[in-house]
Amino acid sequence: MALTFPDWIQPCGDSSLLIILGEQISISLNRQVHALAQGLKARGIPGVEECVPGYATLRVDYDPLKCSVEDLLHHIQEVWESLPEDSALSAREVVIPVHYGGEDGPDLPFVAQHTGLSEEEVIRRHTAGRYPVFLMGFLPGFPYLGGMDESLATPRLDTPRQRVPAGSVGIAGKQTGVYPLDSPGGWRIIGRTSLTLFDVTREPPFLLQPGDVVRFVAVEA
Repeated sequence: MALTFPDWIQPCGDSSLLIILGEQISISLNRQVHALAQGLKARGIPGVEECVPGYATLRVDYDPLKCSVEDLLHHIQEVWESLPEDSALSAREVVIPVHYGGEDGPDLPFVAQHTGLSEEEVIRRHTAGRYPVFLMGFLPGFPYLGGMDESLATPRLDTPRQRVPAGSVGIAGKQTGVYPLDSPGGWRIIGRTSLTLFDVTREPPFLLQPGDVVRFVAVEA
């Protein structure tokens, strides 16, 4: 008899399940994703290799020789039903010092002009937020952060830069983030931090993890 999957869980290849909790980007929905991931990890389910959170999804990678898909579906359902209505986790806060403007933030004047704010007000609003780490991508250690003041929303560069220095803090649309490595990029760069977000010699190599909360603090160069 063919296995029936719930509407909110889909097979993703022969060794992964994709759990879909919604279709929008929101802090409350992302908290549910991380709470579910933490609950599954806490069970220590044999054969479950990794839980990969997205904005509103969670991919669970497993070894089908050690864990049947039926058992995994059962665990997922039990953990989901056991989560409290307010499934916010006690998040780790990471403070990131940023030097805004100048050579470190070449796009700060554009962001100010686009938003109709002064450069000082852009900095004030950017440092006033507490930013949950929704997920990691597109570079090792790159955090996609939520919770930015929508008045700071600014479009990406029409033509991406060939090199954005590591530690650069940028805005793209309604999101903000930090480049962990030198790389090409099209985000509007408003500042730079001296912290190292990704270091292969460090354990763990990533400064930030999904579910953390980031707070930016303005510092002198």
